[in-house]
This record gives sequence, structure tokens and C-alpha cells, in this order.
Amino acid sequence: MDEKNPAGAPEAAAKPEAKASTPSTNAPGTAASSAPPTPNDNQRRGRRGGGGGGGGGGGREGGGGRRPPEDNRREQSEWEEKIIQVRRVTKVVKGGKKLSFRAVVAVGNGKGQVGIGVGKASEVISAIQKAVVDAKKSLVKVPLIGTTVPHQIYGRQGSSRILLKPAAKGTGVIAGGAARAILELAGVGDILSKSLGSRAPLNVARATVDGLKNLRTFEEAARLRGISIKTMLA
Repeated sequence: MDEKNPAGAPEAAAKPEAKASTPSTNAPGTAASSAPPTPNDNQRRGRRGGGGGGGGGGGREGGGGRRPPEDNRREQSEWEEKIIQVRRVTKVVKGGKKLSFRAVVAVGNGKGQVGIGVGKASEVISAIQKAVVDAKKSLVKVPLIGTTVPHQIYGRQGSSRILLKPAAKGTGVIAGGAARAILELAGVGDILSKSLGSRAPLNVARATVDGLKNLRTFEEAARLRGISIKTMLA
């Protein structure tokens, strides 16, 4: 019995070793199942998620940038532009001749405000843009009585003269060329005009603006003369 017991003890000790070795074989499997995702998986997920978020944000910002402010739209709709003349001009310089374009543009809102401007540039579009800016800097206020002017007046510019006379409702704008464009932009609906002297478009346009600028209402005329409206109309 004593000889068997010592031999049995090593057998019992060997069994626990075999059992202990069993979990060691399973340990790599559990570690593989709970292992963190590889860098490639993270990159793929990041690309999908990041692309979607970036696209959404970009869409919102882009949509807001395309809408123009209401003030700009009102300003664009209020003012109207008409090109009176575009011609090619030359300037003699030391190296020869310098070619450029000159544009004459009228600007008005149809409510008693009108202006004329001149612009020069090497391109037609740039010349027109400069003329528009110049016209908005030289706006004049036109006193209107209904759809016509308050009284007869002459406008002068250089060798050009123009006669402006009030007309009854329904007459229309009896004018041509540059004078017609100026009167329509000013909001005049019924008027008679007669061009005298030079017919150069720029001079005629400036003469028309000069006549409109010197118009006076009955109240202003009476105040300047120092009399009442009844006395002036009597």
C-alpha cells in the first residue's frame, strides 16, 4: 500500500496539469474574439461617417450662400438702366494711338429721379459699368405733376438745346433718341419736346437733364418770387 501511494501521487498531480493546460489552449480563441477592430476597419467607418457629416454641413452652408439679400434685390429692381451710346474713341499718346470705348448710360427709378453718366475703358462691359456708377453719382430730382412737368422750360448743353412742354394725359412721350430715354427713366408719361441745335446724343441727354433739373413746382416758384400762389396764377 505504501508503494502504490507514492506512485499514485504523481498521477494525481499530473491530472491537474492537464486541466490547467486546457484553458491555456482556449485563451487565444477568446482573445481573438474580443480583439479590437483593425485600423483598416476604423478607417472605413471614419470615411463613411465623416463623409456624410461633411456633406450635410456643406449643403447647409452652400444653400445659405446662394440666396441674395432682400435689400440687393430691391435695389436691383428699383433702378433701371438704358444705354444711350457706345462708341470707340482713340487717344494719341507718345507711343501711338490708344484705343478705348466710351459709354453713355442713363439711370432712373421712374419716380422722379434720373441721372446720366459717362465711362471709358478698354472693354465695352467695363465702360458701361463705369458709366452706371457715374450716373448714380449725378442723380437729379424731377418735380412732377401727375405724369407731366409743371411748366415749359429750355435745357442747354454746349450747342444743343431742347424745349420741354407739359402735355395732357394720354399724349405720351413725344421725344426721340437720348431725350426719350431720359424722360422715360424720370417717370414722365406725357410731354412734348423739340430738339434744337446739335443732335449729338451726349449733348442732347445732358441738355434734357439740365431742363429737368431747373423745373420748379408752383409752391417753389411762388416762394422764390415772394408772392402767393393765387397772385402768381391770377
